[in-house]
Amino acid sequence: MSFSKRAKFGTMTQSIRSKKLVARFYETAAGSKPVREWILNLSRADRLQIGTDIQRVEFGWPLGRPVCAPLGAGLWEVRSELEGHRIARIIFCMAANEMVLLHGFIKKSQQTPKPELDLARKRKKEIDP
Repeated sequence: MSFSKRAKFGTMTQSIRSKKLVARFYETAAGSKPVREWILNLSRADRLQIGTDIQRVEFGWPLGRPVCAPLGAGLWEVRSELEGHRIARIIFCMAANEMVLLHGFIKKSQQTPKPELDLARKRKKEIDP
């Protein structure tokens, strides 16, 4: 059965193929969701690509490259190729069988910049002390 096929159960529509993980956005103490806000400020095409890649991880976990890669210390990244030869990364961790989206950014160098990793680590500690 195709990935996009859906079946109706009462008033609820469920995916035939079930998610192995559920993605949720990291939330600050003040209630903001910085990764969600960052994604919403991107172009429609970029949002669609990043959303598709996050969904691939949700349905296909565990996944490796090119969609997902470990960063160490319980952090992972969703890897997205965007229009204009740009690269986006969403850093996430696992908590209670959920992927918590901690930080998102446009990657401009070969290595993941230390400040990007530090911010993700800080947010991970807040949800998993």
